Amino acid sequence: MPDVAAIEALSAAAVTKRFGGLVAVENMSFRLAEKEVLGLIGPNGSGKTTMMNLISGALKPSSGEIKLYGDAIAGVGASRVAHKGVARTFQLVRMLPAMTVLENVAAGGVFGHARRWGKELDDYAHNLLRRVGLPNAGGAMVSALTYIDQKRVELARALASDPKVLLLDEWLAGLNPTELKIGIALIEQLRKEGCTIIIVEHVMHAIRSLCDRCIVMNSGARIAEGTPAEVLADHEVIRAYLGVADA
Repeated sequence: MPDVAAIEALSAAAVTKRFGGLVAVENMSFRLAEKEVLGLIGPNGSGKTTMMNLISGALKPSSGEIKLYGDAIAGVGASRVAHKGVARTFQLVRMLPAMTVLENVAAGGVFGHARRWGKELDDYAHNLLRRVGLPNAGGAMVSALTYIDQKRVELARALASDPKVLLLDEWLAGLNPTELKIGIALIEQLRKEGCTIIIVEHVMHAIRSLCDRCIVMNSGARIAEGTPAEVLADHEVIRAYLGVADA
């Protein structure tokens, strides 16, 4: 786990998001240290993806503050948040189907935080494809790829902007056991390289092996925070997942 004196990369303070009478996220506060891997977990409908959308700028909070290295980013819009240094993947892979694999990755370098152009961008995109295990796929159309390889391309595209904070929203979802091992190994490598990451995930093996700390959400609110072992043994967390009245 990162040192308590580590630099604060991201913070959320009393963040709430309402959709009419529905409160999707309620009074969420947390801090993310530089080089930390934070798991954001909870049952379906607990507000995790909404929180990721608030961080990435896809949604504007109803109230509260979100800061990236002390710079307020709440409500400024997804493109500006990306330029400031937040990149993300999605629950369902989002490819640019008319473009090649290399062009999909390069798009992250054009529109994200660290912008590159021309040969520098192409070389960087090729390096990222090697990094995620697709060294020879640059000229292929993304529609020809397997699901795990599309996931790799999406990860490479997110990394192409040299993000300060990487958001992985159920990036491991839909993978078979063999693919899951590949996916976890890729994230573990990013962890070793010192990437700062928030992971929304239902694969508890991945949460246990990858995360320094976890925040558990239920009905839009935080109900637990601690190491993976601590939160997964918490009775309130067990009740939220299993619906056991006296867990």
